Amino acid sequence: MNNVISKDGTAIAYDQYGNGPAVILVTGALGYRKFPSQEQLADLLANHYTVINYDRRGRGDSDDTPPYAVEREIEDIDALIESVGGSAYLYGVSSGAILALEAADQLSEKIPKLALYEPPLILDASRPPLPLDYVEQLDEAILSRQRDKALEIFMTQALLIPEEYLAPQKESPIWRDFLAVAHTLAYDGRIAHDVMIGKPLPTSKWARVTSSTVVISGANSEPFFHEAAKTLAHHLVKAKDRVLAGQDHNVDPAALVPLLVEFFNS
Repeated sequence: MNNVISKDGTAIAYDQYGNGPAVILVTGALGYRKFPSQEQLADLLANHYTVINYDRRGRGDSDDTPPYAVEREIEDIDALIESVGGSAYLYGVSSGAILALEAADQLSEKIPKLALYEPPLILDASRPPLPLDYVEQLDEAILSRQRDKALEIFMTQALLIPEEYLAPQKESPIWRDFLAVAHTLAYDGRIAHDVMIGKPLPTSKWARVTSSTVVISGANSEPFFHEAAKTLAHHLVKAKDRVLAGQDHNVDPAALVPLLVEFFNS
């Protein structure tokens, strides 16, 4: 494990694998670097690149420094980029893809290529938007030390999982793992909320992203993911969308890596 110190003094933990051009992996809500599929993705990509698999602030072995702001997470990514020589590709998944876009909006000259898997943009009425008080609900649950409640808010309001389906998940080991990072759900809520409220993207949103970009969706995923990918492909300066056969939001790293290698090498 390595550490880099972000601009505000926060220590960000990461593992580094492989050789070649640097690729930084940006996890989504509840993601962390030691999650099994995350480590598998890093191992597979390390056959081609220098892979930086890091814990976003407040997760795993990374520290956290209040108050939270999206800008601090962009500074974390910037510090990681500087640690590998000042330039890196980014791969972001779900809300981590939105964070990667925010980083590229500020740091495009340092991010020549940007790969995004299913950024959860809700731009129309094709699925229910996040409630306007979604972040406030999460903040209240975390402030009252009710991490279970924060997880339930995320599962039912962001993922639209019916409450009756949560009981089996609460009995599984993964629920305990999620509880350890549940306080960061409000962070992802702040990152993603304004593009998950059922309104079209403002023309100025991510206007400074000049990175060559691919937006990927799984063929078996919900329609709004495909709409988001197509919208971004037209919205960004240099972007295209791709559909990955046989996949959904929980993408198989073995299916994803060939597409990423094709894009990063092109």
